[in-house]
Amino acid sequence: MQFSAVIFWGIIAYVIGSIPSSVWIGKSYFGKDVRDYGSGNAGATNTFRVLGTQAGIVVLLLDILKGVTAASLILYIPSVSHGTDQYVNLQLLFGILAVVGHIFPVFENFNGGKGIATLFGMLIGIHYLLAVACVALFVVVLLLTRYVSLSSILATISFPIFTIYIFNRDEPLLIAFGVAAALMVVITHKKNIVRLLNGEESKAKLFRSKS
Repeated sequence: MQFSAVIFWGIIAYVIGSIPSSVWIGKSYFGKDVRDYGSGNAGATNTFRVLGTQAGIVVLLLDILKGVTAASLILYIPSVSHGTDQYVNLQLLFGILAVVGHIFPVFENFNGGKGIATLFGMLIGIHYLLAVACVALFVVVLLLTRYVSLSSILATISFPIFTIYIFNRDEPLLIAFGVAAALMVVITHKKNIVRLLNGEESKAKLFRSKS
C-alpha cells in the first residue's frame, strides 16, 4: 500500500464531504441560507425544518451519498485486499474524513452540519445490512415522533449495539468507531436533547412540502 495514495484519497474524501448540499440547494432554489433559520445548522434535519420535506429528502440523500462515495474510495487502492482489517480501517478513515468535511466544509468557511447522514452513508459503504438496520430504526422513530434529531441520535447509538450483538462483527476499530460516533452525536446534539427534554424541539413536516 502506498502512503501517498492514502493521503491523496483522504483529501478527496474530505473535499467530497465538504460539499454543502443544504446550503447550495437552499440558496439556489429557495433563496435561503438554511443556517440563517431554524437551528442554524447546515444539515438535513434543519433542511426538513426550514425548506420542507422534498428539499429535506434531497439533501438527506445527497449527504448519505457523500459517505458512501468516501468509503468506496478504497477501491482505488487495489493493493489493499477486500475483507481485511486494513481494508475496513481505510474505509473508516475515508468515511470519517468525509464526516469531518461535512461538519467543517472548506467551501462554506468551515460552517457545516452535524454529519449524521454522511455517517450513515459511510456505514452503507462498509456494511450495508448494518446500515439498513440503523436506517430502519431512524425511519420508525421519525414516523412515530417526527423528531429528526431524536431519530438520528437513537439510530447512531444503535450502531455499536447492532455491530456487536446483531451482526457479530469483531473488528476492534469498527466497534470503537461506533462508540465514538454515538458519543459524538450526543455531544453535537446537546441543544437538541435539551429542547427534546423541554418539549421545545421542532417536528419535521412529513409528507408536506414547504414553499
